[in-house]
Amino acid sequence: MNTWSSEGLTQAGAFASPIIDLRQYTLYPGTCEGFINLFDSQFVETQEACGMRLIGQFRDLGDPNKFVWMRGFNGLTSREQALNEFYRHSEAWARFGEKARADMIDSTDALMLKPVSPERAFRLQDPALRPALESPPASGLIVVTLYYLADRPRPDFFDFLFNAVEPAQARAGARTVGLFTREYGANNFPRLPLRENEHVVASFAAYNSIDAYHRYLTAIGHDGRWRSDVYPALVRRLYGRPQVLRLSPTSRSLLRP
Repeated sequence: MNTWSSEGLTQAGAFASPIIDLRQYTLYPGTCEGFINLFDSQFVETQEACGMRLIGQFRDLGDPNKFVWMRGFNGLTSREQALNEFYRHSEAWARFGEKARADMIDSTDALMLKPVSPERAFRLQDPALRPALESPPASGLIVVTLYYLADRPRPDFFDFLFNAVEPAQARAGARTVGLFTREYGANNFPRLPLRENEHVVASFAAYNSIDAYHRYLTAIGHDGRWRSDVYPALVRRLYGRPQVLRLSPTSRSLLRP
């Protein structure tokens, strides 16, 4: 299994990003919809103008007070430059940053990730095709599974994912759209903290509807080899149970089923 280094690489495909930030915000009760409207109207194109790629914005179906989003960068150096430009110099953050922060209980749940290979990076539409704010949200679901490990992931862990876990999930109806591991480079914008003491692999799967996801859960639950062999072998390789995020894309999310 060939992993790749993010530094010095060009984008792996159309609008894919060698570095992404996965951010989970806990908001005050009752503020999520207003926060999403503010974010999607004021912080999408304005961040992209500073050199980032807004990959996806989501409601968390498991928590009505959570907002999850991702942005991408061409590398660590461009990450530092883009974040400095947006948070220190952009008019959008100067005008609306305090309003956004007022809705947040916590914004420190963030991971810096990289694709495990170019083929496992996100493939996204041209941002010019991003739906307008008033467009209806996508009907499908992005499910993120976070696998926590005791140490840095080794090639044999990815081999097990590729050869045992993902085939079983695909037979049950999952469509994998990205596989990422932690980027171990130092956080070069410490104003925004990251979870830097964890070893994690993040798998992204797409489902055309919540019903399709429920059918997947039923199918994999009925898979005898998954129950007796694959899943127990997976759990033995992990540091704790996997964390699953069920994410519904907002109207302006590029990443969608």
